[in-house]
Amino acid sequence: MKITRTSPDFTDLPLPTYSTSGSAGMDIHAATAEPITINAGSVAIIPTGLAIALDAGFECQVRSRSGLAAKHGIFTLNSPGTIDSDYRGEIKVILANFSGVPFVVNRGDRIAQLVVARYEPVTWQEVRSLNETERGEGGFGSTGITHNS
Repeated sequence: MKITRTSPDFTDLPLPTYSTSGSAGMDIHAATAEPITINAGSVAIIPTGLAIALDAGFECQVRSRSGLAAKHGIFTLNSPGTIDSDYRGEIKVILANFSGVPFVVNRGDRIAQLVVARYEPVTWQEVRSLNETERGEGGFGSTGITHNS
């Protein structure tokens, strides 16, 4: 897949990389000249200084980093966000602060994960009814929490 930098000011920042050989997500970094403070309960759009060109049949999902979520209450909104194969603009990450204290994003901080995945385009076929299943219309917790529910 092709990737380019959108600004010469951030060429020192790494391209998205896998932290371990078993990682599904690649860490992506904040490309900001000055620190960005996300106040408690607020949202900020963080630039990455990168744009990509995905092959047809692929999407790039933007996901939260578990450490930011668990330790700091920082989540990517619209997660997973989808970067479509025909988008050529800069990747920007929507971060929300669900904690009770401000959070500062600094230049080069790992702010999200990218997961590149294949997808299958579909065409809808409208029918009068759907086939029956054991679950049926049960949703929103209908299968319970415990294994006995």
